[in-house]
Amino acid sequence: MSFKDQIKQDLSDIFLNLDEFADLHRIEGKEVPVVIDSDIMAKLSKIGDNRIHGMDEADMVIMGKASDLPENLDPGRLLNLDGREMIVVTTTSEMGLVQIAVRQNRMS
Repeated sequence: MSFKDQIKQDLSDIFLNLDEFADLHRIEGKEVPVVIDSDIMAKLSKIGDNRIHGMDEADMVIMGKASDLPENLDPGRLLNLDGREMIVVTTTSEMGLVQIAVRQNRMS
């Protein structure tokens, strides 16, 4: 098995496993296993840099498999998370894992 194949397997078997780290959340009406980190600003401030890739605007980071999440995750897009409209701040994707930094829509 190649390293990339192992990473993809670990993504589902460990990181996004509902018995380990992930929880089911409804994103755009679809229930998917994701990890949500709402302490991101506190963590970044401890290392002295809360301005990484616009993260100073984010309230949380959602991490999930690319195949489970919407394709268009451009900054400014509204994303429905568990019935709440969130605004996408930044999105990164590596080896099948998508990280979406979002902030709460203060208008809703």
